[in-house]
Amino acid sequence: MNAHDINCLREQIVVYGQSLFERGLTMGSSGNISVRLGDGGWLMTPTNACLGRLDPARIARLDAKGQLLDGDAPTKEHFLHMAMYDERPQSGAIVHLHSTHSVAVSCLPEINPCDCIPPLTAYYIMRVGKLPLVPYHMPGDPALADAVRGLAGKHNAVLLANHGPVVAGKTLEAAIYATEELEETAKLFLLLRGQNPRVLSPQQISDLEARFPRD
Repeated sequence: MNAHDINCLREQIVVYGQSLFERGLTMGSSGNISVRLGDGGWLMTPTNACLGRLDPARIARLDAKGQLLDGDAPTKEHFLHMAMYDERPQSGAIVHLHSTHSVAVSCLPEINPCDCIPPLTAYYIMRVGKLPLVPYHMPGDPALADAVRGLAGKHNAVLLANHGPVVAGKTLEAAIYATEELEETAKLFLLLRGQNPRVLSPQQISDLEARFPRD
């Protein structure tokens, strides 16, 4: 992958990061974004960086072994991204946020750990599908990578208990859209708690997955 293409991807990360920040989907220095490069390496947002104020030149570039080539040191949660990529060779980008409604769902004791949010809408099924819960780990705990790795091969998104979502996509755009869809559906789920909402049937879900396969 040439320098021009890498710089374009860095600029895309900046644009999407700013959009997420300005809409309140991430705050402070929380959240991180990564993109897989054609040479086997990655671009990752730096540690302690605000997604709303990223400098493209400071976005970390890692080689295929995870060694820093240029830019600032990558997010301290880089191991979450690496675990997802290890299990999902088809995924080209990953977004991890501490978005309010998704985190709220991750704190509820009664949610189904195999599928945290019910199938409320077609677009949720098309972009997210089943969302398993990863048990709570202290931030930075390497054991969290193993917990994520055990689920990532079967799911393009996971929800970290009392922490937030990690979402993979074929492209950066796809990962961003899926993350946004997850957050909006989490909001719907919270609004509808106690209302016995109508959900999509198994046949409707099957039809959607057949027509709109996720990566």
